[in-house]
Amino acid sequence: MNGARHIATPSGGYGTKLVIGFSPHSSAHKAPSRSRLMTTTVSPPATAKAARKHLGLAILALAMGGFAIGTTEFAMMGLLKEIEEGLGISTPEAGNLISAYALGVVIGAPVFAAFGAKLPRKHLALGLMLFLSLANLTSFIAPDYGFMLLSRFASGLPHGAFFGVAAVIAAGLVAPTKRGWAISMVMAGLTVSNVIGVPLATWVGQTFGWRLLFVIVGAIGLLTVAMVWKFVPFEAAHPEASIRRELGALKRLQVWLALLIGVIGFGGFFAVYTYIAHTMTSVAGIPENLIPAVVALYGLGMVVGNIFGGRLADKSVMGTIYWVMPGIAVALVVYAIAAHWAWAAFIMAFVVGGIGSMLTPALQTRLLDAAPGAASLASSLNHSALNIANALGAFLGGTVIAWGWGYVAPALVGSVLAILGLGVAVLSGLLERKRPLAT
Repeated sequence: MNGARHIATPSGGYGTKLVIGFSPHSSAHKAPSRSRLMTTTVSPPATAKAARKHLGLAILALAMGGFAIGTTEFAMMGLLKEIEEGLGISTPEAGNLISAYALGVVIGAPVFAAFGAKLPRKHLALGLMLFLSLANLTSFIAPDYGFMLLSRFASGLPHGAFFGVAAVIAAGLVAPTKRGWAISMVMAGLTVSNVIGVPLATWVGQTFGWRLLFVIVGAIGLLTVAMVWKFVPFEAAHPEASIRRELGALKRLQVWLALLIGVIGFGGFFAVYTYIAHTMTSVAGIPENLIPAVVALYGLGMVVGNIFGGRLADKSVMGTIYWVMPGIAVALVVYAIAAHWAWAAFIMAFVVGGIGSMLTPALQTRLLDAAPGAASLASSLNHSALNIANALGAFLGGTVIAWGWGYVAPALVGSVLAILGLGVAVLSGLLERKRPLAT
């Protein structure tokens, strides 16, 4: 009996399984005493092309979710003035809306990842993105400051869990040697949002009303739901999956060390990003109307760095961390010096954005390695760590500015944080030599 069947390959693509056997009634072959069956897997060019197409669309679907998240997170910063006027609140109160979102990320990442452990990952991703869309639409209709504060907290809840489960799905769609690349492609949605989504949403909000930001994000979120439903392959939940199993990741020292690398090492990245507009206008002397161009350059650097960092992580996860950390430290010192000249400040905005984002795929992959039995929770916690880094960087940067050290001081603080993060990474590596990670 001869036939062909389509099967899913280990990398998540599709191949053709050719089943070749001998019929006992065949006149062309002498019938054996028992039917012999031989199977081979072949990938004709057309089938291989289809596999690559489905893989690309699946990762694009997950990246679209990152694009929606990045737009709702960062466009708020560019529309704070309009939101203050629209809700009749002060600047500090408007800043609390951003803090509420970050708090939602920190809390929501472990909670959703743990309680969604028994769900198929595709269904969890769909639920999280639908939650994000609905939460943003409630921000659109928020009648007052209190309701808006609650809706922004709710919008942040699915942020980390979505990136966590999306990273695990993407890593499972490709060969182990390409995990870093797959994760970086998912994270590319977040970085591309800083180049396209945030400037566009900011312009629409300033021109037609700031509430339209949340309609845009809601629409992108619903588009993501449709794409994930159609293109991301279904995989049943692990039979042993449970909340207890996911929370088991918190017992692993290497998980905490990886998170600490992100909190400390990435703090400097956010210290610069938070005060980049003040530095460019007050130190570099760049006109205020060119700040969007500076932010776009920073975002473009994030896109390039994220992709390059994914390639490096595929070669060596810890090696990437060891090299990127001191690179961040040096880049921030150079940024502090270059910020006194407009042309140099433009260049360093791109460089700092790029080298900082090179760290993200390596950290995400490191957490997957450190908690193989609780990948969703560990991966989600990375985004909690990055939001804590955001708060830490902004706080320390604001502190040294308040002390009168100037607007370049946050970059120098960030350089010190990067060196401290390198120290944590070295400690993690030394401990791993004594006790290798379980697989």
